[in-house]
Amino acid sequence: MKLTKLTAALCASVAMPAMATELEVTHWWTSGGEAAAVAELAKAFDASGDKWIDGAIAGGGGTARPIMISRITGGDPMGATQFNHGQQALELVEAGLMLDLTDVAEANNWKEIVYPPSLLDACTVDGKIYCAPVNIHSPEWLWLSNKVYEDIGIPVPKDWNEFVATAPQVEAAGKIPLALGNQPWQSNLAFGAMQIAVAGLDAWKAVNVDKNMDVAAGPEYAKVFQAAADARKLAAKSTVQDWNQATNLVITDEAAGQIMGDWAQGEFQVANEVAGKDYTCLPGLGLNEYISTGGDAFYFPKLDDPEKEAAQKRLAALLVSPEVQVAFNLKKGSLPIRGDIDLSAANDCMKKGLEILAGGNIVPSGDMNWNPDVQKQAEDLMVEFWKSDMPAEEAQAKWVEILKSGL
Repeated sequence: MKLTKLTAALCASVAMPAMATELEVTHWWTSGGEAAAVAELAKAFDASGDKWIDGAIAGGGGTARPIMISRITGGDPMGATQFNHGQQALELVEAGLMLDLTDVAEANNWKEIVYPPSLLDACTVDGKIYCAPVNIHSPEWLWLSNKVYEDIGIPVPKDWNEFVATAPQVEAAGKIPLALGNQPWQSNLAFGAMQIAVAGLDAWKAVNVDKNMDVAAGPEYAKVFQAAADARKLAAKSTVQDWNQATNLVITDEAAGQIMGDWAQGEFQVANEVAGKDYTCLPGLGLNEYISTGGDAFYFPKLDDPEKEAAQKRLAALLVSPEVQVAFNLKKGSLPIRGDIDLSAANDCMKKGLEILAGGNIVPSGDMNWNPDVQKQAEDLMVEFWKSDMPAEEAQAKWVEILKSGL
């Protein structure tokens, strides 16, 4: 078999298979941009001599994760599965159901190349590494349709405050100010993005890192809840379900903007939209250009099959390799988990994210700060808040009580 540059590089650290080994890989990447990105992973794995069996689960992580966990705990594990960085797979690791990848990580110097280190820390339990991080995703972005504002005859907003101030003109033109899907995690994501943008980094750290409940109940966060109340009004006429449908409202100039993670870039790219020309991206909603370093990682359930276990380790090494990091993240719109690769082909929005990352303006994601129970309760509260007329003050008080339950 003729080796490609990629497979030749991998030979140094992971033995090549004598024949193709099939691995079912489950994930929730089903939108146009996501499908294009995951196809790069499958293509690379197939080219290396193994076989990627795609196990996409529609409906997003909230739908997919329970299915994945049920299969693993029920004795029907897949070869590899996507989770977000953080504590989502912690109980599975502690139960001894996940493959230890420490040998792969050491052979490929993951501790030296993965940046920021918190990504690998999130994969580490009792000193052992259990997942392969593949990207950095930040949710704190405001995406804007340039044409909506050009047609109205006003400048494209430079930050959230200008976006809110221009909303009456957008509505008068018959457009939706803010596109928002009805999936629970989307309203929760919007609120999370507002935390750093509106309250500022110091207040965010006080609440989410230092667990200071006085700040959570204080005036800085009162402004966050008021911003969420404003956003609720702006999104009142957005009736779509999925996040990518909301993104499409911006792409087709039916909506002025959307708060969504940097993965929205993949949808703009599939639609042949050009960053800076057709759309504008504002990290930190244009107010505080910090990004949280969450993202996606692959875990590998234990299989009673030495041949498949060897293939699992080959796939883990492949996911972190330079060539795959470039191909995957350019399509996904996410940032790579290593800084030693060439991303000269990145668009303007991706370059903004890379600059923020290089400047160190980063914070850990919510998955790394709060346990799954607190996150689920907070998400449920946001769903109730966005679908009702609950006062901002009441929502803030309920939110603080949820956080206190996780202390």
